[in-house]
Amino acid sequence: MSKNIVSKRRKWALGLVAALLLILLGYVVAGPYLAINGIRNLVAAKEYDQLWRFVDFDQLRDSVRPQLQERIARGIVGRIGPSETARTVGDVTALIAQPAIDAMVSPVGIATLLQGSALAHRMAGDVDADGKARSVDPLKDAKTGYLSPSLFTATVQNAEGQPVVFEFRRDGLSWKLAGLRLPE
Repeated sequence: MSKNIVSKRRKWALGLVAALLLILLGYVVAGPYLAINGIRNLVAAKEYDQLWRFVDFDQLRDSVRPQLQERIARGIVGRIGPSETARTVGDVTALIAQPAIDAMVSPVGIATLLQGSALAHRMAGDVDADGKARSVDPLKDAKTGYLSPSLFTATVQNAEGQPVVFEFRRDGLSWKLAGLRLPE
């Protein structure tokens, strides 16, 4: 009889452990979607100071910096020609790019990127009945997918139809926006 009780307890314990593992796995798998929804809700509520919960600003800045610097360098070389030294172009590029990176990779910059400019929406006539700019959700129709167990992407098309890729990275059990691949 005692063997039967121990066996039942083991089954219950194993069942409980299996259920907890399934719940944990479900949470990790749903994590990027929870992060997207969290960002969406904070932007809609204009609680930009709370975006740090779902955005890793340092990693995002490191992701955007080389892309902007490369574009600026191409523009400079295209205007002045390849006669200038690479170091000079690099120094000028870093000087020009840093304020743009700081503005873009800030809570307000992320909010503007995700909801668009209210002025642009008003000018386009995209307003609610009360005259306020209608909020836009660019991640609403995003193509999403896992690239690895710790990298998730949400791809949207910009106004020109080019892809903008939002990269979410897992850190432990939580997911944060940590990268952005800008269109060419």
